[in-house]
Amino acid sequence: MILLKSPAEIGALRAANRIVAEAVAKVGEIVAPGVTTADLERAATEVILSRGAKPAFPTVPGYHHTLCVAINEEVVHGIPSEKRVLSEGDLISVDCGVLLDGFFGDHAWTFPVGKVDDEVDSIIAAGERALMKGIEEARVGGYLGDISSAIQASAEGDGYSVVRDYVGHGIGRSLHEDPQVPNFGEAGKGLKLRRGLVMALEPMLNAGTHEVEVLSDGWTVVTKDRRLSVHFEHTVAVLEDGPEILSRL
Repeated sequence: MILLKSPAEIGALRAANRIVAEAVAKVGEIVAPGVTTADLERAATEVILSRGAKPAFPTVPGYHHTLCVAINEEVVHGIPSEKRVLSEGDLISVDCGVLLDGFFGDHAWTFPVGKVDDEVDSIIAAGERALMKGIEEARVGGYLGDISSAIQASAEGDGYSVVRDYVGHGIGRSLHEDPQVPNFGEAGKGLKLRRGLVMALEPMLNAGTHEVEVLSDGWTVVTKDRRLSVHFEHTVAVLEDGPEILSRL
């Protein structure tokens, strides 16, 4: 069921997403060689709690952390740990959720660790570009397929594949709502976009195959060929005057 949001509900979502944007920005400030993913977890949690909100991901059955972290060939859903230490030249994707006054925020970004090579720089730039191309299509009167097609065309035009097993989603009083938002598809197809639709758009781009698999921990998703992956996500509201990125400072 598609739940369109009222102006008041979008205001509440805007507040939740501003906090998640702040948390991810704080994490980005401390990403560096020698930092552990547990350090990142603590930093994000501190920001969220200090703003009177709660981490959202513990509402997902079986998951108990503020962040999902993914390093290099990891795509999504990696578990923060004191044992995972960032190294010079890595890339790390950080996904974070917030719950504030009954409404959810969701945001992810990929950061370089120290000095990185051209391969890392290129895929990070391509991931951000694909996200922004998708957001441009989140307009009243358009179609869900317009978003999916724009993301796919941008990613593949840059020489990368898009993950097909994991997709974006609606968001509101639940972290995951209808509709699902694939990162591949055909323009002009699917759900017609209406004012008040709020979605978390989240392209995942791989340097090699789009195929992925889940590690033995039951959470961490990796590229099947173990090549690099990036993940970018913004929560976006479809409004009369165009898309609004809610998860932005």
